[in-house]
Amino acid sequence: MAYENILVSTEESVMTITINRPSQLNALNSATIQELNKALALADVNADVRAIVITGSGEKAFVAGADIKEFADYSVEQGRLLSALGHKLLFDFVENMSKPVIAAVNGFALGGGLELAMSCHMRIASDNAKMGLPEVTLGVIPGYGGTQRLAQLVGKGKAMELITSASMLTAAEAMQWGLVNHVFSQAELMPKALELAQKIAKNSPTAIAAALRSVNSGFKPGVNGFNEEIREFGRCFGTADFREGTTAFLEKRKPVFEGK
Repeated sequence: MAYENILVSTEESVMTITINRPSQLNALNSATIQELNKALALADVNADVRAIVITGSGEKAFVAGADIKEFADYSVEQGRLLSALGHKLLFDFVENMSKPVIAAVNGFALGGGLELAMSCHMRIASDNAKMGLPEVTLGVIPGYGGTQRLAQLVGKGKAMELITSASMLTAAEAMQWGLVNHVFSQAELMPKALELAQKIAKNSPTAIAAALRSVNSGFKPGVNGFNEEIREFGRCFGTADFREGTTAFLEKRKPVFEGK
């Protein structure tokens, strides 16, 4: 499929999606969100894809924010719909995918860019990366899940500070607060992201999907994550991957998972 704002490639069961708007520092506009949704939806049903890496083109920015000129004149209702559609098409969509998504943050991740990174299941960053939610400087708040996911990742107090002061974290600070898993040099970032993705891709796709659902369930209002874990654990016993994994273990060989 041809895209105008993203680049997509797949190698060794890992799909890499690069947001490719370098002249706009990879800012998210509605067209880019639509393209990301299409690429991710195709990846989610493609048995040959077992993990996904999202990054930005160039060395300056992962995503420097939303494309402000698109919505500067929006009404209250248009603003609400913008947020709701963004949640549905991209941010909640990424979080609820059946395959793990790794954000390789290669520079500025601000506003919608940080919100996209936080919707991914894991984040690694280059040592020049800077992250923040500066929306209050524009008279608005994060509208793509930022107020919720940042608090989940760094705690309520730190999230309140970062959002209300519009402060940015360095990559080292982001790692200290648990916002990113690892920090590497710019040159190491993509090789390390692909290495992690390929390591994940060797494991059972059905078990990984169950693990993602189980972990996510603990952050949903009114859902008992422990009960969801029990259910997901039980469901694994009905999969071909479980039979292959346990048989391979007993036969002292490496399993060959088919994701069934």
